[in-house]
Amino acid sequence: MSGDPFELPERDVWTVSRLNREVRLLLETSLPALWIEGEVSNLARPASGHLYFSLKDEAAQVRCVMWRSTALKLAVSPRNGLQLLLRARLSVYEPRGEYQLVVEYAEEAGEGALRRRFEALKARLREEGLFDEAQKRPIPQLPRRIGVVTSPSGAAIRDILHVLQRRFPAVPVIVYPTPVQGEGSAEKIAAALGRASSRAECDVLILARGGGSLEDLWSFNEEVVARAIRASAIPVISGVGHEVDFTIADFAADLRAPTPSGAAELAVPDSLEWLRRLNKDAGRLRNAMQRRLDTLAQRLDWQRRRLGVSHPGNRLRQHAQRLAELDTRLRRATAALVDHRRRRLAHARAVLAAQSPARRLEAARERTAGLERRLRSAAGYRLQALRARLDAAGHALHTVSPLATLERGYAIATDPRDGSIVRDAAQLGPGDRLALRLARGRLEAEVKSTHGDPDSGPD
Repeated sequence: MSGDPFELPERDVWTVSRLNREVRLLLETSLPALWIEGEVSNLARPASGHLYFSLKDEAAQVRCVMWRSTALKLAVSPRNGLQLLLRARLSVYEPRGEYQLVVEYAEEAGEGALRRRFEALKARLREEGLFDEAQKRPIPQLPRRIGVVTSPSGAAIRDILHVLQRRFPAVPVIVYPTPVQGEGSAEKIAAALGRASSRAECDVLILARGGGSLEDLWSFNEEVVARAIRASAIPVISGVGHEVDFTIADFAADLRAPTPSGAAELAVPDSLEWLRRLNKDAGRLRNAMQRRLDTLAQRLDWQRRRLGVSHPGNRLRQHAQRLAELDTRLRRATAALVDHRRRRLAHARAVLAAQSPARRLEAARERTAGLERRLRSAAGYRLQALRARLDAAGHALHTVSPLATLERGYAIATDPRDGSIVRDAAQLGPGDRLALRLARGRLEAEVKSTHGDPDSGPD
C-alpha cells in the first residue's frame, strides 16, 4: 500500500450471479419449511407439468413453484381464486434474482384444517371402540313414540314431520329443541340427547340437521356429541346433512340415514304397507282356521268310524282269527324246527364218521408202511453209492501211498537219531547208523561210504 491518502483500498467485487447464489443459499439454510396461507393467482401450467403461480393476501404477494412430482400427489388441484394452505421452503430464482416459495404440500385453507381434525377424531374414537358394530342397538320395528333432536325452526323438522305423517301418522312425536350450528351448539346438542335419554319418553331418537358446508355441520363432528349418542339409553338414528355428508355423529349413531327425511323413513314402517300385510295375514289366518276346522271335522268322522270298528264283538272275532293264524304258524314252525334238527343230526353223524380215529389210524399205518419202504430203498441206494465212493477213494489212496512204492522194491531211509527221512547222501557219513523201511519189515545198516548223485556231477 502506497502512502497516497486518497488511494482506495482493494475491493472484493461480486458478480450478480454470485450475489443471487449467496442469497439463495442464505435463505434456504436460514429458514425452515413454512406454513403460508393465501389466494392463488396468475396460475400457469406449462407442458412440463410444473405449476407456477402467485400466493397473495390483501397487501402482498409472493411467487410460488410446485414441481410436477409434488402436484401429482396432491388431493387438491390449485386454481385461480382458491384459498390454499401451503407448506413451502424459501428459495431464490437466480436468473432473475426473485425469491420464491418451493411448494411441498398444499390443501384448501379452512376446510382442510377442519378435515384434519375430523379424521384425527374419527381415528381416535374408532381406536377407542366407540364405533364398534357390536355396540350398535337395534331400532324398534314399530316405536310407540319418536323423539327428534334438532332445531325447531329448521327445514329438517318439517321434512321429518311430513314423512312421519305420511308413513305412520299414529305414532306421536316429541321434539327436543336445540341449536344445530354456532358457538356452543355441540354442547347443547349433547345436553338435548341426555335430556331425552333421562326422560325415557321415546323408543327411538332422530338426531337431524339439514345440509351445509363442513363448517356448518361441524357441531356434529365434536367429541361431546359422539359420546352423548353412545351414552343415550335410547337408540339413535343420525340424519345429518345430505347423502354425501358424513359426520362423527353418523359413525357413533346406532343407524345412519342419508338425510333427515331418510331418518324418518327408517324410524317407522309404511302404514299402507303394514295394512296390506295385515290384510294379507288376516286372509291367511282365516284360511288356516278354515283348514283347521276341516281337518278337525275329518278327524271327528274318522273317530266315529273307528269307534264302530272297535266294537268288542268285532275285536273278539279278530282275536279268534288271529289266534288261529298263530296256531297254524306255530305248527309250521315246530315242524320246520324238527326237520332242521334232524338234518343237523345227520350232518353231525357224517362229520363224526369222517373224523373217526379208526380211519385215521388205518391211513396212518398205510402212510407209515409206505414211508418205511421208501426209507429202505433210499438207504440201500445210499449205501451202494457210499461203497462205490469208498472203493474209488481206496484205490486212489493206494495209488499214491508210499507202501505201493515200497512194493516196487524201494525203501525209506531214516536217521535213527531223530527219525528224519534221509534224502541226501551228504546227511550221513561213514559209520553212521541208518534205518530202512521195506515193503515188509525193517533193516538197520551202517554207512560204509557215501557217494553224490551221479546226475549232479563229481563231488
